[in-house]
Amino acid sequence: MFKRILIANRGEIALRIVRACKELGVESVVVYSEADRYTLPVLMADDSICIGPAPSAQSYLLPDRIIGAAKVKGAEAVHPGYGFLAESADFARMCADNDLVFIGPSPEAISMMGDKSRARETMMAGNVPVVPGSDGVVLSAEDAREIADRIGYPVLIKAKAGGGGKGMRVCESPDDIEKLYQQARTEAAASFESDEVYIEKYLARSRHVEIQVLADAHGNAVSLCERDCSVQRRHQKLIEEAPSPALTPELREAMSDAALRAVRAVGYQNAGTIEFLLDEDRNFYFMEMNTRVQVEHPVSEQVTGVDIIKEQLRIASGEPMACASRAPFEPRCHAIEFRINAEDPSIGFRPCPGVIKRFDLPGGCGVRVDTHIRAGAMIPPTYDSLIAKLIVWGDTRDEALRVAERALEEFNIEGIATTIPFHLAAIRNEVFRSGDFYTDFVETEMNGVEL
Repeated sequence: MFKRILIANRGEIALRIVRACKELGVESVVVYSEADRYTLPVLMADDSICIGPAPSAQSYLLPDRIIGAAKVKGAEAVHPGYGFLAESADFARMCADNDLVFIGPSPEAISMMGDKSRARETMMAGNVPVVPGSDGVVLSAEDAREIADRIGYPVLIKAKAGGGGKGMRVCESPDDIEKLYQQARTEAAASFESDEVYIEKYLARSRHVEIQVLADAHGNAVSLCERDCSVQRRHQKLIEEAPSPALTPELREAMSDAALRAVRAVGYQNAGTIEFLLDEDRNFYFMEMNTRVQVEHPVSEQVTGVDIIKEQLRIASGEPMACASRAPFEPRCHAIEFRINAEDPSIGFRPCPGVIKRFDLPGGCGVRVDTHIRAGAMIPPTYDSLIAKLIVWGDTRDEALRVAERALEEFNIEGIATTIPFHLAAIRNEVFRSGDFYTDFVETEMNGVEL
């Protein structure tokens, strides 16, 4: 096991990694920007180092600064968390070139899965079902129209290097294909420095169900069950739960088997997530692979009892994962995660930076809060709006929802707007409570709801 690692991230995920390190007896060093100097990860880590001003382009996104910080502080490895450089194959290579272990998959795996068209090809070769679409990059609007006519409308035009809903357009008609094709390319170029796009059949009524996987260098690969992430706004998740209300035990086994085939097809090691779309007929299709730990990983931890961050450290250090002997996993409870964002859901989830004047956390049985925030903290406009994750659980989904309502009512944040009112309205919605909802839930069920 490592003696000292550097954490190349901020916020609640940096603090989450610090805590896992303490429990494993590993020293942690946290990098920080000038805006994060007095945050909890910096205060709780064994050591810290400033890497630049508040803008991420001048701090957290500078690989040379992070590599230099790791060397100055004597770290053996780097944990990228999620976001920033977590899925940068170039950064992973830089770590290796500087005798640092990148706590994540290989640069080759990151590159393969980061190229969405190449990922589709790899999954098809590995006998993993994919959404019907183009065989690769679509080079012209004329080609886009021909492919869309063949697979049928609506279609989804997606950035090859995409993520977070950027460089993505839904096209309902041949009349719009040229305009939306160009829009997707323009946004993709601005977001990812590549204007290459591909096309998939758009599944209008679908669920977003993903499988958490772990794999090590000793031949072990496990599925930690599924997460249902169908409640989204602008293709960004708001609520995640496990197990999915849509899955039977047989469908869970089939999706887990497909996810492990994907792991083997890539030669993957460390933590990752295979994301699927599940249609109304319960057919599932590979969408993408996230080659990192995800925001919603606590949901999988609660339903399986596996500490995913500790397993990442074990795998990266060359040890076998500790949980392999317990596979296959079945959900031991029902868990739900709510993303508490500094956003105003009543005006289109507009970001709401500012000073938090009061921050009262919920507690009690069945409640976990992952956060780096305290009363008096300044939420800058510079970074992602996530300020906390509320995770609740119970023996059944109904029990978890009762815990959720109580905990959300207890969660008191003053000084800024947050997504708490949205979450309360969502879990009181009859469609959500029935479990029969899709990725259009926010648009079809929450539009116009008073918050």
